[in-house]
This record gives sequence, C-alpha cells and structure tokens, in this order.
Amino acid sequence: MVRDTHSPRKRTSLPNCKPNALHCARLSRCLKRTASLDHRTDRAIIALGQNKTLAVQALNKLANARKSTLLARGAKTDPGGIEAWLQAHAADSLPVWHDIQNMAAHAQQMNRSNGELIQVKLRNNQQALTVLRNAVNSASGLYGPDGQPHLPTSGRTLGSG
Repeated sequence: MVRDTHSPRKRTSLPNCKPNALHCARLSRCLKRTASLDHRTDRAIIALGQNKTLAVQALNKLANARKSTLLARGAKTDPGGIEAWLQAHAADSLPVWHDIQNMAAHAQQMNRSNGELIQVKLRNNQQALTVLRNAVNSASGLYGPDGQPHLPTSGRTLGSG
C-alpha cells in the first residue's frame, strides 16, 4: 500500500517561520537605524552595516532551508505556491507567513529609501570635495618661492586704462 505523504490531513507547520520573523524584525531595526545616519559615528554605521549583513545572511539561510523543505513536501516555492501549501497543510503558520511577507516588503521599502539617502549624502560629499580641491588648486599660485604673497596679475596695472 502506498502512503500519500502530501495528505492535507496531517497538520504541520512551515519550517523556520518564527526565526524568519525574528530576523526580519532585526533587519527592520537595522534599516530604521541606518535611516538616521546624521547622528551616527563611523563605528556605529559600520556596526549597523555588519548587523544588517548578518540579518540578511540568516534570512537567506532560512529561506533556502524553507525552500528545500517545501520542495521536498511537493510545494511550489513561489509566494502563491507557499500560500496554497500553507492553507492545505499548515494553516496555523499562515499569520506568521503573512507577517514575514509584510516585514519583507517594509524592509525593501526602507532599504530603497536608505539607498536614496546614501546617494544624496554621497553627492553632497563629492560636491564638498570638489569645492575643496578647487580651492587648493586656485590657492597654489598665491605664494611665491620666498613665501611672500604672489598675486596673479591680469596684465593691466591699477589706474591704467
């Protein structure tokens, strides 16, 4: 007799749902902190980047494990397939799955906003560097070899005309 291992009678839960939700929340906190870069020191920014990277790595690992488990159970791993599988086999995991999807969408939006903020700050810093470089280049001819001011002349003397 062949047993149907994909029978909807057996209730199970989606693997890694709760850890996934925790790491989504961790990533969300990192992204919120990153949004306030003006008030952060370099060390704090680096630490936020490291925490964000760790959260993303953990989420990727959990997503890969979830995908493998769902594929082994005969589920499709696209969002609609996961939703359908959960409704049939693990309805108690649906609220957590919806929370994960909502947190992921929110994290994407915050990451996009942070990227735009970083681009604005980068442009401002590049403009400031250009101003400073131009000031250095224009000031390089102000002093002669003897250390005395050497102002460039236009060829005309004052009072001639």
